[in-house]
Amino acid sequence: MINAIELSSVSKWFGDFQVLRDVDFNVAEGERIVICGPSGSGKSTLIRCINRLEEHQTGRILVNGLELGDDMRGVDQVRSEVGMVFQQFNLFPHLTVIENCMLAPMQIRGLSRADAKARALGLLERVRITDQAHKHPGQLSGGQQQRVAIARALCMSPRIMLFDEPTSALDPEMIKEVLDVMVELAGDGMTMVVVTHEMGFARTVADRVVFMDCGEIVESDVPEQFFTSPRSERTRTFLSQVIGH
Repeated sequence: MINAIELSSVSKWFGDFQVLRDVDFNVAEGERIVICGPSGSGKSTLIRCINRLEEHQTGRILVNGLELGDDMRGVDQVRSEVGMVFQQFNLFPHLTVIENCMLAPMQIRGLSRADAKARALGLLERVRITDQAHKHPGQLSGGQQQRVAIARALCMSPRIMLFDEPTSALDPEMIKEVLDVMVELAGDGMTMVVVTHEMGFARTVADRVVFMDCGEIVESDVPEQFFTSPRSERTRTFLSQVIGH
């Protein structure tokens, strides 16, 4: 099995605070991982290190066989293969929905305007939002904006998708529409790493659920084992708080 992502003894500090502690973490090609844990556990920092939005201080990170270091050409190459969807949608407010989706494929992949538009329309249809293509992000609901953000990331044809708490800024009635799109994506065999508290999604979609606390991976297991017989007391406490386990 080929690893899409490999972290070996990765540590990260913010000033004197150590946010990641000797993390070892591998994701196989096509694997779907859900990372959960309390606030401040390091889970968002971990996935931000995978595309060098945060720099790790020690250890090694390889993405699709390329090591992330100080060489920005390597970083740019990795980023071109890794899509990321954030908690806040990070859409360009002055561009329409379709322009948001066309921009990177034209600038980075070198697609013609016509090809970029065709790709964008196809992916907006996939996330069921083509009727909003010519609106600006501010005219859309939060759930619609997040679906646009997913389509925009997919327009780069990434090999890996990272999701950093993609539903945490949404109203409850909008969460399902975003999770439904993510479930479809998972069904296509996309390599996915998802930081989320949506435990129903983890049970349904994840190949493995990873629990982090205090900058460490405490437990990693298949969903059935993770939810029914967690080995760590810290995991059991967390699950009792989020799902009354």
